[in-house]
Amino acid sequence: MDITSHHGFAVCIVAWRSRDLLRRCLRSVAGAPEAAEVVVVDNASGDGTAEMVQQEFPGVRLIANESNRGFAAGNNQAIEATRAPFVLLLNPDTEVQEGALAALLDVFAEDERVGAAAPQLLLPDGRVQQSCRGFPEPIPVLAEAVGLARLFPRSRTLGAYRMRDFAHDTRREVDQPMASALAVRREALDGVGSFDEDFPLYFNDVDLCYRLKEAGWRILFEPRAKVLHHHGHSTRQVRARAVVESHRGLIRFYRKHYRGRIFPGGYWAVVAGAWLTMWPRAALAKIRGG
Repeated sequence: MDITSHHGFAVCIVAWRSRDLLRRCLRSVAGAPEAAEVVVVDNASGDGTAEMVQQEFPGVRLIANESNRGFAAGNNQAIEATRAPFVLLLNPDTEVQEGALAALLDVFAEDERVGAAAPQLLLPDGRVQQSCRGFPEPIPVLAEAVGLARLFPRSRTLGAYRMRDFAHDTRREVDQPMASALAVRREALDGVGSFDEDFPLYFNDVDLCYRLKEAGWRILFEPRAKVLHHHGHSTRQVRARAVVESHRGLIRFYRKHYRGRIFPGGYWAVVAGAWLTMWPRAALAKIRGG
């Protein structure tokens, strides 16, 4: 893995307490010709993750943090430590399937306006994960909160946030794919900036995609590229905290991008709803374990 390579992907993985799954993830990209360089940022896992990477994957660059700096900061460390023209953000609970990296590179090669490309995510049981969403506009978000989106799943307005009308089986332009596996053109990152660390865990990918779109870049979903996803491994270990950070992330996103730009009633309805439901949902998650 030549750090001076001008071709292929810089594979960036931020790990926290995911040693065994990370091993499988690294095996899935190790030796792939499209993986020009691979970097793992370990956020002080304390479970032998860093030692495993050093011993079993000597060609992988390891950045071992002394504390958990979060998803956004960890990815920024990895991005800054690499040079390849395309960045592949990978969660440690993913496994890249054969041909996926080549398919993603094809997307970038076909259209220089594509700033990011996302693969199809597959759950361990073989089902396709619903991994693309629209931006969290007030009406779709509120429709999700009160259950209207489930009652009218084919409504392009009410179901727009979770894209309930999309089967994730065709290439199409999307707003915000999950950053569990997301390829980004470095030129685009250089233009809009990397992750905003004010979003340490959630909504940092939404914020990045929003900035890419605002700058005129296209974001495509490519189902020919497939990545297995053991969904939620790390966040399941801290469910209550994850709920709080998710709500805070939504509020931060609204303050950054929507305040003064959208109808005030919609803005305050979402922000107030997020605040009012944050702690009850966190308490429920704590009871359930985590």
